[in-house]
Amino acid sequence: PHPAMDRTVLAMGTELRLHLEGSGDLGRASEAALAESVRIEAACSTWNPSSAWSHLNAAQGLPVPLAKEWIDLLEQIQTWNQRTERAFDPVLMALIQAWHTREGGRTPDPQALIEARQASGSGLLVLDKSHGTARLLHPRAGVEEGGFLKGYALDAMRKAAGVPIGWMDFGGQMLAWGRPLSVGIADPQNRQLVRCTLLLNAASLSCSGTSERGRHILDPRSGEPCPAWGSTAVVAADALLADVLSTALYV
Repeated sequence: PHPAMDRTVLAMGTELRLHLEGSGDLGRASEAALAESVRIEAACSTWNPSSAWSHLNAAQGLPVPLAKEWIDLLEQIQTWNQRTERAFDPVLMALIQAWHTREGGRTPDPQALIEARQASGSGLLVLDKSHGTARLLHPRAGVEEGGFLKGYALDAMRKAAGVPIGWMDFGGQMLAWGRPLSVGIADPQNRQLVRCTLLLNAASLSCSGTSERGRHILDPRSGEPCPAWGSTAVVAADALLADVLSTALYV
């Protein structure tokens, strides 16, 4: 058996667990993976007012310089907005704020909801690759990374670690490679019950639902929270894709 290392840290407001195996320096591999998580969070977390994406959200419609990596990521997410027929949307900050989703939830008055809808939607985000800038066409519009950034970070951390075998659990989203990993999917009515078990190999599992945090998933097309009907589970080779589609398919 290979030497192994396990680490647990707090990242992006949740728990990140890493299990790495290989013959190289596992301490250095785990540090490289965690450094990627810190780098991505520092640039993209809208919980952090000094991040590049927070600057974009605060720019009142003016163009903001963005690194090519983040323009490429947002362009990819805009493509998924179209492919999911707008069920997944990265420009939801106005609606998130209207429903107080980050503070536990509150129903907005009808006028506030109308205004938040006008300030939401992927079409308000304009990416200019030639100038390396992004801008939001509504002064109250904002990018919200909650539905895709953990998946993006998982893919980046796996690459940075560079070990042949491992798994990561980032706030419940799994990524496993090199050896099959048995993972259970919880019953949405009773989280103590496992409804089915999967063997993940070179793949990520992402689940979306309302059993843990209540009705926090918004339907971008109506601007309303999705009903609490159960949960979705998506397995994909890319953690980013699994993250996006588990939310989109729930919607």
